Amino acid sequence: MLSRVANSIYWLNRYVERSDNVARFIDVNLNLILDFPTGVAEQWEPLVLTTGDTPIFKERYGKASAENVIQFLAFDSEYPNSIVACLQRARENARSIREIISSEMWEQVNAFYLMVKEAAKEQTIAELHEFFTQVKLSSHLFAGVTDATMSHNEGWHFGRMGRFLERADKTSRILDVKYFILLPSVTDIGTPLDEIQWMALLKSASAYEMYRKSKQHRIMPTRVAEFLILDREFPRSIQFCLSQVAESLERINGTPEATCNMPVGRALGRLRAELEYTTMEEIMEIGLHQFLDNLQQRMNEVGKKIFESFFALQPVG
Repeated sequence: MLSRVANSIYWLNRYVERSDNVARFIDVNLNLILDFPTGVAEQWEPLVLTTGDTPIFKERYGKASAENVIQFLAFDSEYPNSIVACLQRARENARSIREIISSEMWEQVNAFYLMVKEAAKEQTIAELHEFFTQVKLSSHLFAGVTDATMSHNEGWHFGRMGRFLERADKTSRILDVKYFILLPSVTDIGTPLDEIQWMALLKSASAYEMYRKSKQHRIMPTRVAEFLILDREFPRSIQFCLSQVAESLERINGTPEATCNMPVGRALGRLRAELEYTTMEEIMEIGLHQFLDNLQQRMNEVGKKIFESFFALQPVG
């Protein structure tokens, strides 16, 4: 497969997944505010911190109010990681490979982009919950259409790698932000406010119901972190996502041996092996923030090596 085509399929899926995750962050925070006790200040700045683009936000918007943060993360076409900007680039990638993807995939990503673009003109705070629900459903629909209408060949596996690597990264970031920033004070740990926020975190990953069904006990921070990092069966946990990336990488390369001989295969293999044999007690001993920060850096490294192995143009001669 041409590196240009593989790159476009990979980023098409990453951008759609990224728009879904941004919608989750904002929507859960909107719902969280409704559950806050009287007198607890709204928390919007952590959502900007999740992106790593706080300096850009501060320069252009200043105060982290609900209106400013939502505009920045959802509708600011000049901010490259906003929902509308991600979908614009997803659509551009899809357009460039229309002969490779199915017509249903093109129609879905095009309709998704136009829906968000139209909403950016006239959306009000009161209508936002319905909008973010529609973004999440549209993302699910794109993933479902892709799986149902595109041959599960090399191209499909490049898209799958992009989707799951993006999902793993965003799960780690929202967990990191909650643990260190969202809680107003250490005195709130273990209080009803703390439990409300951990419930919101689970809901942001569509994990609340599966967590309760699998763990069958009350909301506990270490158990929530364990579920989102190490669970082997939940489709938004980091462990599960990286296993899907590895599976598609092997299918692209043909054999496990070929994958192990590639820098990306070795980087991903080491990361997965550590997660496979790490316990939650060991993670807490290291420090959750330190563990997640290292995890994010190593997932970024995997993404970099995917680019170098498959997408970077090699000089001739």
